[in-house]
Amino acid sequence: MEKPPRPLTVALCGLAALAVAMGIGRFAFTPLLPMMQGDLGLTVAQGGWLASANYAGYLAGALSAVWLRAGSKLVIRGSLGLIVAVTVGMGLTHDFAAWILLRAAAGVASAWALVFVSGWCLERLAHSGHPAYGSIVYAGVGAGMALAGGLCLVLMQSGATSPHAWQVLGTSALALTALTWPVFGKRAEIHADAGSSVQPGPFRWTRDSVLIVTCYGVFGFGYIIPATFVPAMAKQVVSDPAVFGLSWPLFGLAAMVSTLAAGWFGRALGNRGVWMVSSLVMAVGVAAPAVSPGMTAIMVAAVCVGATFVVVTMVGMQEARKVGGAHSRTLMAAMTASFAAGQIAGPLAVSWFARSGGSMDAVLISAAVLLVGSAAAIGFSTLKEGKPVEALPE
Repeated sequence: MEKPPRPLTVALCGLAALAVAMGIGRFAFTPLLPMMQGDLGLTVAQGGWLASANYAGYLAGALSAVWLRAGSKLVIRGSLGLIVAVTVGMGLTHDFAAWILLRAAAGVASAWALVFVSGWCLERLAHSGHPAYGSIVYAGVGAGMALAGGLCLVLMQSGATSPHAWQVLGTSALALTALTWPVFGKRAEIHADAGSSVQPGPFRWTRDSVLIVTCYGVFGFGYIIPATFVPAMAKQVVSDPAVFGLSWPLFGLAAMVSTLAAGWFGRALGNRGVWMVSSLVMAVGVAAPAVSPGMTAIMVAAVCVGATFVVVTMVGMQEARKVGGAHSRTLMAAMTASFAAGQIAGPLAVSWFARSGGSMDAVLISAAVLLVGSAAAIGFSTLKEGKPVEALPE
């Protein structure tokens, strides 16, 4: 039997995989949107359709992950390879219908990668006695976003086109995928993973599992507007790409650093304590551009939302593993689907308010209020931790 990879190797490969899946597969479109508007004439409405296609694909991927019975090796490698292909493909065509399909496929693949990479890495890190290395895994999301944003900033400054940028990002994704390929192909399996396809009975919903799935959906709704429109909002205030282009790398760096720091805070506050505080900080960032329009508020949003959204992803997945037990993959997939539904609802709310003559500010304030409510619910649930949780009546 092959020797299992070392814990640090598992964590670093998880970091690289999530950098590809989330930083590039999910979020590369955000820093590229201003470029595509400039050199391809992409309209705001078309940008919304492309974003929605990715969100819908992400929801489909999360829902299908509940019943997907393929091995982790196949799903992780396949999803990362698909992200490489569709990212390069975005730069090879100008057909809008093809873009829709490519962004939807990227959404499906990134959801599969998040669920299966999370399960694969967290299980092995816990089994090896190094669960704290999970913060390294989830730092990959911010690292990938910072990489994508930094590359786009350099390419904008050099006068490159958006098709070229898509191809550069696809090549970067290929390089990172190649680094992880041998490790995710290891045949050595721990007992819990080997039996994960034969679970000890049907999954039963509890009040606790419903709570974390619901709050995770609120998180998806709360973060998505700044996560989608931060560079575009910054461009409306400052036209110099050297200035507005910094917003997304800043977002990613905040996500990476905060995720690493959250490992320490988690030991002091617990997963739900970190989740509660992060939701409150995110609420401040979401509301900032509505309360005080301008570049400073946009940068506050970038830092506050960037510094918390991956942290919530990390502690949410860790709670899913804790609450779900042998069914943790099912609960992770349900949470990811709830998150995806929330992030679809966000842009739809913006569109509805815009058609009604309102502004994005109303949606930002509404999202901030929901985040505060979610923080209160998570905070209250920490008082009940340790008490038996009854299953909901069937």
